[in-house]
Amino acid sequence: MYSYDEVMTFVEEEDVRFIRLAFCDINGKQKNVAIMPSELKRAFESGISFDASAIDGFGAQIKSDLFLHPDPSTLVILPWRPSEGRVVRMFCDISYPDGSQFELDNRYILKRAVQEAAKEDISCFFGTEFEFYLFRTDGDGMPTLIPYDDAGYFDIAPDDKGENIRREISLTLLDMGIQPETSHHEEGPGQQEIDFRFSDALSAADNAVTFKNVVKTISQAAGAHADFSPKPLEGESGNGMHINISIRDRSGRDVQNMFMAGVMEHIREITMFLNPKKESYLRLGEKKAPKYITWSPENRSQLVRIPAAAPENRRIELRSPDPTANPYHAYALLIWAGLDGIRRSLMPSEPTNVNLFMAGDDITSSLERLPQSLDEAREFAKNSRIVRECLPEKLLETLGL
Repeated sequence: MYSYDEVMTFVEEEDVRFIRLAFCDINGKQKNVAIMPSELKRAFESGISFDASAIDGFGAQIKSDLFLHPDPSTLVILPWRPSEGRVVRMFCDISYPDGSQFELDNRYILKRAVQEAAKEDISCFFGTEFEFYLFRTDGDGMPTLIPYDDAGYFDIAPDDKGENIRREISLTLLDMGIQPETSHHEEGPGQQEIDFRFSDALSAADNAVTFKNVVKTISQAAGAHADFSPKPLEGESGNGMHINISIRDRSGRDVQNMFMAGVMEHIREITMFLNPKKESYLRLGEKKAPKYITWSPENRSQLVRIPAAAPENRRIELRSPDPTANPYHAYALLIWAGLDGIRRSLMPSEPTNVNLFMAGDDITSSLERLPQSLDEAREFAKNSRIVRECLPEKLLETLGL
């Protein structure tokens, strides 16, 4: 966690030659512009301008100038760049030329949700489990759909050929101050999983964006292609982004069940943002991906699982999102939904303590289902009070809501 003065000193003393100012478009795809150290003071004092019309969803050509303001607390060295003439990265906040807040700034949207929770003495912490596939590349380095290996769940080398890539990813993340907890081969051929230690919402979203960049960079250097799409291979497991949420109430209340009830009540309204691709809905309902709006302790066939854990590590695990979600929007909407549950003292339904992937119609026919398509999810989002409270009108207009 660096301050402005510490960043200026670090850049001077550590032979930093390039500073990448990073942000995301409305889909959560990372963008950046590189500046030289001589421009760093100007970046902190007045911001660095860029053409917003060239960024997906940010605006038209008229009055398209926006300004990037680096957040010094997010400074990290990019370990895969040269040690001489180092490259560092900082995430940025975005403003209009007059200094007012740019309302589509992803970090601002999430900060608003965090502030809303703070009004209720609530703090939310997120730990994410990312799944992705590794595919082989052809002679020109272009990706194929040939899996990197044919290993399965928790297999080891030599069957698991992604072991060294996961190791290098984990060590790189540690060098960048991001704490991975576990890594292993997943069920699909060439499919991997790396899980994170929980952190505050904004850091968790920044880390999620950083993680995808690290995975793609390290995989490419190893001659592999990392694929985060929801359903890369027909008939095989899809890629999930399971989100673990820990809720702390500073006044001492136990609000986890109310928060969970709020998420479950509004899940259909926010699914468009948790599963934003048409292909996302090919994954749901298959291979441990949920289909019904249910919960249960330690049950991986449910939308929400309560993992076995010590009291200080209590959390809820939401299993429907996939890695194409914009983490800033996803975390913000989950906070708003959970807060609604707390404010209204909602309580969840009884747990569904059955394997829903094996259950018959006598059980599933009475259960509410997640949206079955992106179009259906969009209709739920259009009529959602929570979506309109959380997300700026300009963003909803851009998304056709």
